[in-house]
Amino acid sequence: MTSTPLTDEHLRYPTGRFQAPLTYTDEDLRQIINQIQTLPGRLRNAVIRLNEPQLNTPYRPGGWTLKQVVHHLADSHMNALMRIKLTLTEENPTIKPYDEAGWALQADYRLPIECSLKTLEGVHLHMVALFESFNEDEWQRTYVHPERPGASNLQKTAAMYAWHSNHHLAHITETMKQWGL
Repeated sequence: MTSTPLTDEHLRYPTGRFQAPLTYTDEDLRQIINQIQTLPGRLRNAVIRLNEPQLNTPYRPGGWTLKQVVHHLADSHMNALMRIKLTLTEENPTIKPYDEAGWALQADYRLPIECSLKTLEGVHLHMVALFESFNEDEWQRTYVHPERPGASNLQKTAAMYAWHSNHHLAHITETMKQWGL
């Protein structure tokens, strides 16, 4: 049995592109929070057995290495936590975007992944504590991303970071499948 080569779209978006739900039930929010809560452990379990050459393998041609993906998750989710807190303490703030690709080229991305795994554990504890405390008004608080149309509420933000967690974890696990792991 021969396998079909993966398309660039599948390599870039192994879980599909983010699609924000139109509405969120309490069960939807519980599942979203669970995805965020469990990412650090799921990520650690995936990467713990990888050696340095494997961690330095890009997940697709021209893409980041698995190590860069782990460090990116920590950076991205740290930014998310700050955006969430700004949204809770300011009225519809405009958040600051950052150059993700530029950050991935910085010297700290050559550090062992353990530091970013620990960072994610702490950041996700904070995110989950906040999300679990939200009432309906807090879920509806909004911020503006200057590179996107309209305002985003915290329900959509939580859903996006749950997707983002699974999206990048899949970059790693799909690459590992290619090695028979």
